[in-house]
Amino acid sequence: MGVVVRQSIKGTIMNYIGVFVGFITTFFIVTKYLTTEEVGLTRVLVDASILLSGLAQLGTNTSSMRYYPYFKDEKEKDHGFFGWSLIIPFFGFVIFTILFFIFKQPIINYFSKNSELFIDYIYFVIPMAFFMMYLTVFETNSNLLLRIVVPKFIREVGIRLMTLVVYLLYAFNVLNLDGMVISLCASYGIATILNIIYLLSLKKVSFKIEPSYVSKWLRKDFIFYTLFLIATSLAGNIIPVLNTFFVSGKLGLAVAGINTIAVYIASIVEIPYRSLSAISRPHISQGMKDGDILTVNTLIKNVSLHQFIASSFIFFLIWINIDLIYSIIPNGDIYEEAKLVVLILALVKIINTSLNVGLTVLSYSKYYYYSLLFTIILTTVAIFMNIKLIPKFGMEGAALASLSSYIIYYIFLLTFVAYKIKISPFSIKEFYVLLIIFSLFILNSLIQNHISKYIILLFDVEIVGMILDSFVRTVILSLIGIIYIYKLNISKQLNDIIDKVLSLFKLTKT
Repeated sequence: MGVVVRQSIKGTIMNYIGVFVGFITTFFIVTKYLTTEEVGLTRVLVDASILLSGLAQLGTNTSSMRYYPYFKDEKEKDHGFFGWSLIIPFFGFVIFTILFFIFKQPIINYFSKNSELFIDYIYFVIPMAFFMMYLTVFETNSNLLLRIVVPKFIREVGIRLMTLVVYLLYAFNVLNLDGMVISLCASYGIATILNIIYLLSLKKVSFKIEPSYVSKWLRKDFIFYTLFLIATSLAGNIIPVLNTFFVSGKLGLAVAGINTIAVYIASIVEIPYRSLSAISRPHISQGMKDGDILTVNTLIKNVSLHQFIASSFIFFLIWINIDLIYSIIPNGDIYEEAKLVVLILALVKIINTSLNVGLTVLSYSKYYYYSLLFTIILTTVAIFMNIKLIPKFGMEGAALASLSSYIIYYIFLLTFVAYKIKISPFSIKEFYVLLIIFSLFILNSLIQNHISKYIILLFDVEIVGMILDSFVRTVILSLIGIIYIYKLNISKQLNDIIDKVLSLFKLTKT
């Protein structure tokens, strides 16, 4: 776990730098200078591109992790594995772009009533999806080489910085709406170029393809696995963008824009997952290939526990400060309509980041084809629940649809993984973490009832009092939470980090 923890910590730092840039962009630029309809437009464009790029990859993001151990050979530059990872998505992109044009009219008909502005820019989905696809391909290859920090910086920080510049140029009328959309596409193109430059600089990949190295068994298994992943991706890639399409299509781009800010706030919960998941997948893949179930079981329990600790604590800090968040952003009174959406989607993020490692194990096992069944269950339930709940509850209905569908999905998935593979992400330590979070919410309630109101009343400007109150509660409760985690020895890795920090303070004093 040493490499996993070090790389995940570095990657998480990159993620949080990106979050800071995204925070400035989303909360102080986008909400001030873009209308809710324009916010919704950018979200739908990005999510549509994510969907197309995800389908076009033909599952190479997953299959690369599964089959890389069979090609791994540093002296031979992995026998042309990188070349294969470039060719397969290209064919996928051609196929799904053709399908995009075939089904263009039904797509236009769906969005034309409430989201007409999206129709004006629908063709920009194609270049943006192309760049996103290869951005992921290059990032996956870097992950296989256990190099996640620079690709994370490019994706999480680089793209957000470029996006910030684009929005500022639009805000000061240097760009019109057309120019803004074109520039957003170009940002992903630049990030893709930077990623391949970095990957080539490692001098461990080659464009050379060695068809003779691929054995008959491996070729047959790969083709079957890829066909399976194509079927899986048809359902699996719809889920992350389903709410955006339902909300924008049924309620309009303006509501989708309000929902977008809530989605962004909730997404902060999953930031540590992006690093720890990326660096742990190759180790899980190798363990499953070697049949080392004991090691894999220990690893995923460790990953799940740390994801749960991180995501639940971040959720706690967000929710106790949610009113302040909406108070400081421009037009916060408009976007505050989606406050309940933040709560529901944050719970979805906690569930997904903590338990998704179960799907990773299944994907790299001999039972991988069963994941298609679970993905179909997830997609079917999500679509059904969106159709039923959005007309009744609006944005909150879409969020509740996500929550209910993921709960049902993980009940089936993890039961199967535990029964067939004898692996489970659960441990008693997660129950302890749940108790800690619950106790922190109680403590926060006590502080708000007895201290917070007096802090706020001390200042003539209410927002200043709210900020100070937020700072005091966040510091006190965070320290209490850390002490709980440390004293209960829930995580040896976290305790080691805390011990190192404490030793630095001791050295400073001496």
